[in-house]
Amino acid sequence: MAFVALTKPRIVELLLTTAIPTMFLAAQGLPTLKAVVAVLIGGTLAAGSANTFNSVYDRDIDALMGRTDHRPAVLGTISVRAGISLGIVLGVGSVLTLLLLANVLSAALALAAILLYVVGYTILLKRRTSQNIVWGGAAGCMPVLIAWSAVTGSLTWTPVVLFLIIFFWTPPHYWPLAMKYRDDYERAGVPMLPVVKPVTTVTTNILVYALIMVLFSLALIFVAPMGWFYGVAALILGALFIVQTVVLYRAARSQSGDVLRTGMRLFHGSITYLALLFLAVAIDPFIG
Repeated sequence: MAFVALTKPRIVELLLTTAIPTMFLAAQGLPTLKAVVAVLIGGTLAAGSANTFNSVYDRDIDALMGRTDHRPAVLGTISVRAGISLGIVLGVGSVLTLLLLANVLSAALALAAILLYVVGYTILLKRRTSQNIVWGGAAGCMPVLIAWSAVTGSLTWTPVVLFLIIFFWTPPHYWPLAMKYRDDYERAGVPMLPVVKPVTTVTTNILVYALIMVLFSLALIFVAPMGWFYGVAALILGALFIVQTVVLYRAARSQSGDVLRTGMRLFHGSITYLALLFLAVAIDPFIG
């Protein structure tokens, strides 16, 4: 169980929530079983590899935060050598799976995703800039590119727009959580935006990113193109998401109410938003 915990399986589940619907859209219906198996296994191994390296590298700062001080690498349940070995095995397994069951492009994108998260986010950005989660979050967008390429063998503007939806979704999703654990991040010396900027600035950024995210979700209607089902879902879900961010924005400025509680409602709501939006992506090809 300790080795499984090292891979952060809940994050892996969220990544697959976007990858599988993308395959339905790419295939305009049911993708082949071979492609599904490739993305499920290859994507899970890639995400597990990246998360494992992250857990091992961040064990020092994880030990200083109440939310993460129980992780296996912190407790020493798994040694650094064992953790690194697991990360390598999972990474190699991911690339080989996609190479054998899908294509070279999918395998290359999986490798790029691992390197982007481990080197780009974990090593270079997380401890140095308040924009860490913005650019580091790009790694979490890669599954849609991997899934699309596994089905079609190429990339078009459609998966790029899907990538951008998740890219602009990540800050409004994560910053409310960082607001709640601001003291933890400050104690660990991690310059998350809520640590270095006042809550009013943070909520303004959340609102701006959410607006851009919704615009890209609507742009997909014309780029893909999508049918009426996705269009209606994107409009309703986007409106509800913006309402939540506006409520948080106003709470921060009026200094009335529980800003952190409002932020956590947005955090949990953002997960529901992404899951339902991509469910609509998966269903739309069948409804036309």
